[in-house]
Amino acid sequence: MVKLGAHMSIAGGYFKAVDSAAEYGMDVVQLFTKNNNQWAAKPITEEDSLKFQQSLQRTGVQRPLSHASYLINLASPKEELWNKSIESMVVEWQRAEQLGLDGVVMHPGAYVESTPELGLERIAKAIEIIHERVSPKNAWLLLENTAGQGSNLGWNMEQLSWLLGRAGGDRKVGVCFDTCHAHAAGYDMSVEDGFKAWEREASKLGVLEAVRAIHLNDSKKGCGSRVDRHEHIGLGTIGLDGFRRVLNHKLLKKLPMYLETEKEQNDEGEEWDAINLRVLRELVD
Repeated sequence: MVKLGAHMSIAGGYFKAVDSAAEYGMDVVQLFTKNNNQWAAKPITEEDSLKFQQSLQRTGVQRPLSHASYLINLASPKEELWNKSIESMVVEWQRAEQLGLDGVVMHPGAYVESTPELGLERIAKAIEIIHERVSPKNAWLLLENTAGQGSNLGWNMEQLSWLLGRAGGDRKVGVCFDTCHAHAAGYDMSVEDGFKAWEREASKLGVLEAVRAIHLNDSKKGCGSRVDRHEHIGLGTIGLDGFRRVLNHKLLKKLPMYLETEKEQNDEGEEWDAINLRVLRELVD
């Protein structure tokens, strides 16, 4: 069975994200373990972890995942920001371990005024340092493919493959595949030929087998726009057929899938999370 869920709020406690996911009938859940736009992080208590685990057991929600702070940039050429990003990513990974999560999703980074090659080297070196400091037992670090906006790295399969080869190995480093980002980066997810082209490249470069989670987001912008703007399922430039291919793919359908679309209501007052889930489930063969 395809496992579907969404990114949910932790307002009121980590367990609240799980409870909210269950109320929508979700199978899986993603959350932030701290304010995603701040460096500081309030410590996770034993009670926090216990309540979170109890909520998972009570509701049956599975495969909890976190998303790292947007401030982190492991590709930064600036030493101060690079070191600060390493410190923050250590904390993010440790918090995922504390809560018993499947893993933590991270945008690889932006090279800014350096070069893609130097940026990738910085990311790989940073991951090696972070892994050594965390020594993860269960939680994986998942590199998310990006839309390639600005100087963001990890937008093509070649860059992700290089990072996996350099910093992966036995370090519990995998991939989180985002449909919107892939489409915006130039892999046309709206047509079968485009999806097959992505599949062939990802398979050839060892990225497909490294995918452990999927972000299901339609795209406001067109294929190759290199602009990261999420849209509700079927209302963007990927369209329903694009998601049907992902949901029924022989390998991808076995992985947990998470929505990251806007939290809002339609004109009839129905939550879009509920609508998007219903649409997705209707696409599953």
